[in-house]
Amino acid sequence: MKTTVLVLFGGVSGEHDVSLISAASVMRNMDPETYEILPMGITNDGRSYLYTGALEEIEQNRWEQDAAHLTPAVISPDRGHHGILVLEGERYSVVRVDVVFPVLHGKNGEDGTMQGLLTLAGLPFVGCGVTASADCMDKAVTNALADIYGIPQAKWLSFTRHDYDRAPAACLQKAAQTLGFPLFVKPANAGSSLGVSKVTDAAALADACAEAFRHDGKLVLEEGILGHEVECAVLGNDEPQASVVGEIEACNEFYDFDAKYLAGTSRLQIPAPLPEETAQAVRAMAIKAFRAMGCRGLSRVDCFVRSSDGAVLLNEINTIPGFTSISMYSKLFAASGIPYPALIDRLIACALEEEPK
Repeated sequence: MKTTVLVLFGGVSGEHDVSLISAASVMRNMDPETYEILPMGITNDGRSYLYTGALEEIEQNRWEQDAAHLTPAVISPDRGHHGILVLEGERYSVVRVDVVFPVLHGKNGEDGTMQGLLTLAGLPFVGCGVTASADCMDKAVTNALADIYGIPQAKWLSFTRHDYDRAPAACLQKAAQTLGFPLFVKPANAGSSLGVSKVTDAAALADACAEAFRHDGKLVLEEGILGHEVECAVLGNDEPQASVVGEIEACNEFYDFDAKYLAGTSRLQIPAPLPEETAQAVRAMAIKAFRAMGCRGLSRVDCFVRSSDGAVLLNEINTIPGFTSISMYSKLFAASGIPYPALIDRLIACALEEEPK
């Protein structure tokens, strides 16, 4: 019998549109002889629908207008249903689900919220659980945990909008004195480099904070690291494996949203041009960080290799990394001997290994 997979896409997030492209790519590469695919889209205002139309309509962001293929549906938190409720007028029907593949980037999908709902529902799902998802989404929490576990990283500090509004000059001065320039200003809870700015002098710091506060009420500021920015994909549960290491040569000054998804001219180097000893250190760092944060299933671990001394420093952990056509996660494992369709099979198998909490 086929395995019924509920694939979630869209979401109430600044990364809604990226999710559409990722999800369409995932579904296009799932074996229809093995899986019964149930696409469920979540609109930007939080409505959810079972969608039966073409994948092209999803990736081109036209699925919401395809009314003939939309049926209101919700994930049932009642474990007796073990699936979704499809709503038709005043009636509903239960569609049972074997496993959920949440292809939801950013807030309300990657941050533990959806994982909490799926845990309540008793549904196995691809990826990290509630705690790891929330911890890795909040860059300040990730950095604090990395410090506790002795994982090297750039110097950093964090403050909330409340702290900043009370004493903006003091916050800016502390950042300049503690981190120096260049530095990066980031929303603590956002992905795809939304709201991230590289700041090279004090005059631009206030504007960078204002931009980041548009995306979140807490900021993380980090010293700029001169060196290679590399990425390593991790797959598995209790015995995770690390992929080869890749490097992105960004077409912009740094790997921002435009460079990731719009410009299309950033260049991937797989494997990264690193000494084998350094590549091994990156893979070891990726596994250590994955385990320290309690990750399961998959994550992409981003690191720096500092030019001055070759030190490997943790940058961030992405628990639902992109699955677009230029996604590093799938490309890294393809270079490691696991092609995209087989990678999807492995991820679903990892989800089905987990016992509902």
